[in-house]
Amino acid sequence: MADENLQEPSAEERAKFEEDVLKAAEEAMKAEAEAKQSEADEKPADEANAEQPADAKAEEPAPESTETQEDILKAELAAANAKADEANDRYMRLMAEFDNFRRRSAKEQLDLIEVANGKLLEKFADVWENFDRAFAAENKGDLANFEKGMQMIQTQFVKVLTDAGLEQIDPTGAEFDPNCHEALMQQPSETVPEGNVVTVFQKGYKLKNKILKTAKVIVSSGK
Repeated sequence: MADENLQEPSAEERAKFEEDVLKAAEEAMKAEAEAKQSEADEKPADEANAEQPADAKAEEPAPESTETQEDILKAELAAANAKADEANDRYMRLMAEFDNFRRRSAKEQLDLIEVANGKLLEKFADVWENFDRAFAAENKGDLANFEKGMQMIQTQFVKVLTDAGLEQIDPTGAEFDPNCHEALMQQPSETVPEGNVVTVFQKGYKLKNKILKTAKVIVSSGK
């Protein structure tokens, strides 16, 4: 039994409903057609890609990749060359500074040597002048005073040398030392033990523990 409250739709309402249904159906058919067309458009491209060899696919981006890699290598090479130039420039500057330092050091050393030699030669000049006075004409007739003057000059001369650090080596009676003695020969001795110096033929000299000249000696061979 039909519900008495339900009213049958009017002709206008039924027409509007049918129109909406037709419109929805058209839109659905249109959307389906567009989807099929899109699928049809994409399929040839996929098939074309499938038909291409694998090597061809892999080689497509190669030109761009090779160019990019080449640019990277060029940039790295340029950076390496810049660093090398910078290092070479720094090396050249350091070498120039070292050369200047070496020149200054050598000059300073020479200056020190000249100053030291100058002071020593100044003292020797006094000895030279005393020799000139001793050999003056007015002193030649008095042998006693001449000898006394020579002894004074010798004392002055020895003092100049010892003050400069020179030391005389006189190993008479001492044990023979090959580091500072030179044996000329051996001879028997009743008083000097074997291996000790009997006679000093020529004295040696050292400067502040550095041997300048070895003493020439005769060594005892014992009794």
